[in-house]
Amino acid sequence: MKDLFPNARLIHYCEFFYHGRGADADFDPEFPLSLDGAARLRARNALHLLNLENADAGICPTHWQHSLHPAAYRDKLHVAHEGIRTELLGPDPAAELTLPNGRTLRAGQKIVTYVARNLEPYRGFHVFMRALPELLRAEPDCQVVIVGGDGVSYGSAPTDAAHWREKLLRENPVAPDRVHFLGKVPYEVYRKALQVSAVHVYLTYPFVLSWSLLEAMASGCRIVASDTAPLREVIRDGVNGNLVDFFDREALIEKIREALREDEPEMRRQARRTAERYSVEQGLDAYRNLLGIAASDAADRVAALESDAWLRQ
Repeated sequence: MKDLFPNARLIHYCEFFYHGRGADADFDPEFPLSLDGAARLRARNALHLLNLENADAGICPTHWQHSLHPAAYRDKLHVAHEGIRTELLGPDPAAELTLPNGRTLRAGQKIVTYVARNLEPYRGFHVFMRALPELLRAEPDCQVVIVGGDGVSYGSAPTDAAHWREKLLRENPVAPDRVHFLGKVPYEVYRKALQVSAVHVYLTYPFVLSWSLLEAMASGCRIVASDTAPLREVIRDGVNGNLVDFFDREALIEKIREALREDEPEMRRQARRTAERYSVEQGLDAYRNLLGIAASDAADRVAALESDAWLRQ
């Protein structure tokens, strides 16, 4: 692009720079990184280095993701999260979620939620599933709602099962009338799941921050999350959520049970206030500043794009 348009400003989206040590790849001892795997990560960074060299500026969603990039390029990388639709999210004490089996769950009940684009170890699905049998025994009146597909977004599929849900259910059987797998759902169903949640669990390797965490916070959820980067940028333990060691199953269970017993409305409010700093409006302002576009100019461009006259050109 720089060869085609040498006078244009090239801004690169710098989501993640891979590391063989100290980030996601060597985090989980259950899935050790091979020498070949480390070599593949190093080779994968070649394209990123080419882009970093050619770009005039870059954007990283979080400070931790920014810190992963080589020091030689960090000065031209800006931290700006793209934002979530906070105006569409928020608590609703009258929220109801009707499950595929016909049962209706309501806000105020003991409901634990877990969300990931796909159910896999990178987002702590194996840790969560191994905690469920004990949690369900200790809390006989709680229900669990799990949203996410059976594909692979990160990492790899299991070698002894069609997908991680099948494997982990086989190893950790749970009552289907208490643990509800919704798969991938329409946005409105997802929103209702967050609104009925009493405790929302978010676990992740040190990797890209999920929108779903911020959306759960914007919904006013009580958050129990893994004490991993970049979560420490978003969650202050005991203030707007609780952090637990990713591998400490007993601590995870205890924090979920504690949250089920004590609602802590102020913690929920603080979570929503934090999420408001990650709104789409805030993200657009940061992008406009970087691009040098005034807000009024940007609004005119959006209006032009949406007009029938422009579409017919």
